[in-house]
Amino acid sequence: MKKYNTLKLILGDQLNPAHSWFKDKSDDTVFVIAELIQEAHYVKHHVQKISAFFKAMENFANALKDAGFNVLHLTLDDTKDDDDLPALLTRLAKQHECTSIEYQYPDEYRLKTQLHEFATNSELTVNACDSEHFLLAFNDIDKRFKKDKHVTMEHFYRAMRKQFDILMDDDKPAGGQWNFDANNRNKFSKSDLADIPGPKLFKNDVSAIIERLDSHNVEYFGQIETQLSWPTTRKQAISTLDHFCAHLLPRFGQFQDAMTDQCPDKDTFYHSRLSFALNAKILHPRYVIDRVVKEFHQRQDEISISQVEGFIRQVLGWREYVRGVYWKNMPDYANKNQLNATRVLPSYFWNGKTKMNCLSHSLTQSLDSAYAHHIQRLMVIGNFCLLTAISPDEVDEWYLGVYIDAIEWVEMPNARGMSQFADDGIIATKPYAASGNYINKMSDYCKSCQYKVKEKVGKDACPLNSLYWQFMQKHRERLEKNPRIGMVYRNWDKQDESLRQETLEQANNYLNNIEKL
Repeated sequence: MKKYNTLKLILGDQLNPAHSWFKDKSDDTVFVIAELIQEAHYVKHHVQKISAFFKAMENFANALKDAGFNVLHLTLDDTKDDDDLPALLTRLAKQHECTSIEYQYPDEYRLKTQLHEFATNSELTVNACDSEHFLLAFNDIDKRFKKDKHVTMEHFYRAMRKQFDILMDDDKPAGGQWNFDANNRNKFSKSDLADIPGPKLFKNDVSAIIERLDSHNVEYFGQIETQLSWPTTRKQAISTLDHFCAHLLPRFGQFQDAMTDQCPDKDTFYHSRLSFALNAKILHPRYVIDRVVKEFHQRQDEISISQVEGFIRQVLGWREYVRGVYWKNMPDYANKNQLNATRVLPSYFWNGKTKMNCLSHSLTQSLDSAYAHHIQRLMVIGNFCLLTAISPDEVDEWYLGVYIDAIEWVEMPNARGMSQFADDGIIATKPYAASGNYINKMSDYCKSCQYKVKEKVGKDACPLNSLYWQFMQKHRERLEKNPRIGMVYRNWDKQDESLRQETLEQANNYLNNIEKL
């Protein structure tokens, strides 16, 4: 067994080739990238999510080896007897006679706690460093966020634009305004559907990984794909970014919220398919941002500012924002349930079999491809969970397990906070509750649904309509004084009393028969 002085741990979402660890080589250092039962079991994952991370880890390990670094890439076969991450590190350090261990700060609270306790109790010298990925440094989070307090994302986003000089003309925003969201709410027309470019897909063989999962009795769900289409190397990720800039960016903002069930082979639409590569740290957000801004400057006759600003807001604004919220409010954030929601997820969250077309399509797509875009996650699946009072714990676990890009720092604030309003306004100033009208406005789902989106009551009435009003009435005391919601209650109060009562009864009937929707 070869001896090393230092063991450096690389987690599955720390595949950053630009990290300062890799500026110099040392024969006394070994890098460890390991598949662990611990990481496959902490929630039940989509099989494509596990496959993507394990494949990306394998590819990164091989790239480091090719670059001349000492690397231990350990599969589940190699770590089957290690109860957890500390046990693995202790064993490897002893075997290789290491005197010190280094790791990058994890981006999940449970791992940060586990490794901190290991460092505190280990007889070895254990040091931690920054992952060098996010634009907002970890030590600067306290300057931007306060525990249990709402920080307006727009203000945060503008400050980040200024700090990093992105889409700025001196001290003014490029294009004369900070936010072009009002321009980016288009619905697909028939001609638009025909123009959607095909996605950039790959054929990453993960059959051996799936065989390992099965041999070690790892429970998973979702559609198995032995040829994974997501980018799992830096070269593939850059190719995906190039494809986005060339073909998708010109209409990204315009259709970033649009939904359709008419393009199953193009279900990411104009979205970049970069979220996994970003969250695994294969690509740095600044690299992505600079590439997109460069494309905009070179093709201003084809790409409007609203397309680019919409994308930059997601990467520089929202992505960095939810991370700040997560770390400033953990671990308490994981227990927040301000609306006291307690219902369990219906069975169709695991098979997509519901008569509600919007929900069925979004769930089936998630189960088939481990992906749905942000409006499907927030305003279809999340909205349904909010209106039906699904426990935030259930919602968190499902979102964290199903999506290929889901890591707790980004999943939990989006699901528990933005989607379920369980944090009582730390993320959102109002619940993102909507009736069927919103779904009809932003998609063609309602056209082929057996429920009627225009009806509140009756056996074929869209469940979202009565459920919306039941939710608003149930939480009226909490929400009525919210200036963004007051008009809703005035409209409700103007409705005929008998219709209001019938609407609430309809909602209760749907809730009592939620498995049959």
